[in-house]
Amino acid sequence: EFVTVEEVGGANTIERFNGFPSGKIMGSPAPGYSSGEAMEAIEAIAEKVLPDGYTTAWSGSAYQERETSSGTTAVLILAMVMVFLILAAQYESWSLPLAVILSVPFAILGAGLATYFFGYSNDIYFQVALVTLIGLSAKNAILIVEFAVEKYRTGTMSIMEAAEVGARLRFRPIIMTSLAFIFGCLPLALSSGAGAASRNVLGTAVVSGMIFATVFAPIFIPYFFKAVMSISTRLFPAEKDDED
Repeated sequence: EFVTVEEVGGANTIERFNGFPSGKIMGSPAPGYSSGEAMEAIEAIAEKVLPDGYTTAWSGSAYQERETSSGTTAVLILAMVMVFLILAAQYESWSLPLAVILSVPFAILGAGLATYFFGYSNDIYFQVALVTLIGLSAKNAILIVEFAVEKYRTGTMSIMEAAEVGARLRFRPIIMTSLAFIFGCLPLALSSGAGAASRNVLGTAVVSGMIFATVFAPIFIPYFFKAVMSISTRLFPAEKDDED
């Protein structure tokens, strides 16, 4: 007398995300595109076609990728600050570590170019590779700067002569250690099978970044050393007298 019974079809479950009714969409990027590019395309389309009151949110690995991509700059800055402070304590100088830090952009440039060329995304594995490259590229620069400082403090050489001697004396150890590391990481860059995507990103970034650092750093570090030492001795003549 009071109701009319009628059978209708409905959803077996109603999904919710952060307390709101939601619909889940799962997919993967097309060949030749990275996951970051696919996510940007989805956000652009959703902004155009979704009505008012609807929005998009990421979950799972896509959420982790979005979160980690925004922290790349902070991770790099913290890693470089840590390296700078350690070198400042080692050399007992605030200027000499700059000659070492200036070699890091070569490695970062190589890693970024290779990652872009192969279509990889800026994920947590890429960030791990960048932190690794900061230490490795700084290590090569330390070998040159250490010998250059020793030669300059003897008082028998100019700044540029000391830098050139340091680069020449440490060139072979730099090449040997860098090649050993590069060939050791090639299996990561060339791996295949289950879980190979993460190893490919890490290996490609590390190998390419180390190649750039090995090729360009020994050429430019002597000039960085000369520039930093020239400015330092001009601004802080007392420090030069102490070294002499």
